[in-house]
Amino acid sequence: MNNKFPVLLAILALVASSLACALGGGDPTLSNTRTALDEDGVNTTSAFAPSDTVYVVNDLANGVRGNVVSSAWYAANVEGYEVDSLIDNVEYTVEDETFDGTVHFFFEPPDGGWPLGTYRVEVSFNGALSSTVEFTIQ
Repeated sequence: MNNKFPVLLAILALVASSLACALGGGDPTLSNTRTALDEDGVNTTSAFAPSDTVYVVNDLANGVRGNVVSSAWYAANVEGYEVDSLIDNVEYTVEDETFDGTVHFFFEPPDGGWPLGTYRVEVSFNGALSSTVEFTIQ
């Protein structure tokens, strides 16, 4: 009987941790920021054609109402733009009570296509820089 007690405690600990994960909990986290050809972030790439729509996709875990994910898009080294010039800011605020999934931003190509060069997107979570990704238009 004494040998079974530690095993029973281990099983109870596993069940409790599984329930905690299933019921949510933990701090909201934004991770796995990537550039892609699709809003789900499955077809990742950092090189795009001038006619491509560019997606920046993030995974949000344990998100709650009021969390803010924002992106600032820059022309890092693009002919016709000043170096590191801001193109646009985009913001998403979680409206659901809880949220686990992907948050994506996208820009469709401008008329005539994206100018060739290197671009940068800075992604912030609740006002703090979370990650930076670069992509090229070639």
